[in-house]
Amino acid sequence: MEFRQLGNTDLQVSLICLGTMTFGEQNTEAEGHQQLDYALERGINFIDTAELYSVPGRQETQGSTERIVGTWLKDRSDRDKIILATKIVGPSPGLLYIRNPLDFKPASIRTAIEGSLRRLQTDYVDLYQLHWPERKNNRFSVRDFPADPNDPWEDNFLQVLESMQKLVDEGKIRHFGISNETPWGAMRLLNLAEQHGLPRCVSIQNPYSLLNRTFEIGLSEIAIRENMGLLAYSPMAFGLLSGKYHRGEDQPDNRINQFQQMARYSRPTAHEATARYLKIAEAHGLSLAQMSLAFVNSRPFTTSNIIGATNMEQLKENIDSYELELSEEVLKAINEVHDSIPNPAP
Repeated sequence: MEFRQLGNTDLQVSLICLGTMTFGEQNTEAEGHQQLDYALERGINFIDTAELYSVPGRQETQGSTERIVGTWLKDRSDRDKIILATKIVGPSPGLLYIRNPLDFKPASIRTAIEGSLRRLQTDYVDLYQLHWPERKNNRFSVRDFPADPNDPWEDNFLQVLESMQKLVDEGKIRHFGISNETPWGAMRLLNLAEQHGLPRCVSIQNPYSLLNRTFEIGLSEIAIRENMGLLAYSPMAFGLLSGKYHRGEDQPDNRINQFQQMARYSRPTAHEATARYLKIAEAHGLSLAQMSLAFVNSRPFTTSNIIGATNMEQLKENIDSYELELSEEVLKAINEVHDSIPNPAP
């Protein structure tokens, strides 16, 4: 396994990170434990979860993923070798069952981290992330900035950083990261941290795949110049980039079929681009899944690639992608498709 430095920390994280959002919905506790065991056997030391999970978010399953990770973690003697990341949920009217209000005020952050620690059965998390911003921004399939003069958000970034400092001082978290953030938000937080000597963002967890390379517009330069690498989520576009939907091998319980309300990857242009990527993979004797993941792995701004799987066969194939190096010919063909159909699934 290849390891990369997490921001400006002394932590070396595996290039492949195990995402766990299916645990408690599409995967049972036993299956989750099996995936975690296998991931560690293959050299993965980085596990990502969130208080929201499993996905899709539902009151009945909220926190189930952290609980499953927690029952696996509680009896291990190698906790110090595992880099564990979780997230505090951002504002959303449909998620008020988690906490009301859903904001990043000090009391809310404390309630959230203490709940996560209880479920995870650990004293600390290595990386604590804001799942998405409090303010309105272009995220979750929104391409353009949704300017709204009635957005009630007021800049509280400094207060958030002060809360993170307290959690670091108390030993509840080691480092702080952001997710679904924009260049403006990332630089605002970095500048405030520098000005006030507060915890610096060490990572940014945003979507990145062959179907969504919007991270390259602005954020990639920040990631490289500010040493705040990408933790790429949805690198397989909910399984669309496996090719199974195009080969007619998908099943009713596959994610895109089962959760049709999550329509990020259902646009016709996303399917057309995937068909073209599948042709490239087949022409070069590659699996589309591994080609897709290897592309994400190869980016200079990527710190870790968050994979997810619902069965062990998928998990093994996804982890094996770290060994694949794409040729210049394949990269050229990929970029030609991207030029024709750029970012069909933002």
